[in-house]
Amino acid sequence: MDTVYKKAGASRVTLSELMLPSHTNFSGKIHGGYILMLMDQIAFASASKFSGSYCVTASVDTVDFLNPIEVGELVTLKASVNYVGNSSMVVGIRVTSENIRTGKIKHCNSSYFTMVAKDKENKNVTVPRLIISSMEEVRRFYNAVKRNHLKKERNQHEETFDHTTPEALNGLKAYGVKLEL
Repeated sequence: MDTVYKKAGASRVTLSELMLPSHTNFSGKIHGGYILMLMDQIAFASASKFSGSYCVTASVDTVDFLNPIEVGELVTLKASVNYVGNSSMVVGIRVTSENIRTGKIKHCNSSYFTMVAKDKENKNVTVPRLIISSMEEVRRFYNAVKRNHLKKERNQHEETFDHTTPEALNGLKAYGVKLEL
């Protein structure tokens, strides 16, 4: 079977939504959980558009909420596939908000969602290989590779670190905790 390739641009999706009072948290700002839901939706759309398959969320990298979003602001999410594996894709997402009266735009957060393509039997399916056609896409691809390597190293460290040794337990003192085992 011939290898299928697609440009990263084939995965680009933009979603804009006006923030309403029903989207707020207890402090009157837009609820972070609502923004996460929108991020998951656009990650699904981007990955599904690229792969031509139903996709599920496998993991979400760190989401730092950089600026609060106010009621009445227009939130825009932009997503594209930055990296592909066999059945997985890393979708980069950038969230901005715009005060539609003043035109001021704020970067609210960015994150990376790992999505996996599935068939009707819920089995992983192979996704197209990536065609990189700009230096920005090269940067995004290499950053995804670097994040993947760091994640594997962190997971390996967590699997091999013995937290029950006397040294590890004594090391907790540096963090100001009291042990009562």
